[in-house]
Amino acid sequence: GIYMSGLSDKVKGAVNKTKGEAKDQVGNATNDHKLQAEGKVDKLKGEVQQEVGELKDRFDRKDKHL
Repeated sequence: GIYMSGLSDKVKGAVNKTKGEAKDQVGNATNDHKLQAEGKVDKLKGEVQQEVGELKDRFDRKDKHL
């Protein structure tokens, strides 16, 4: 099969989660609800990207065993 690395998705996901967490905290501290909401969206996006990375890794491992 085609080699798909889930690693880049997991890395992107981790970066987005970290960025989102920071925005959420700053937004909370400065009472900036828009920034806080953006942070929550980034965190969610990060979690989804990490899930996609996990799935790709799982499929990749199955491919090698066939």
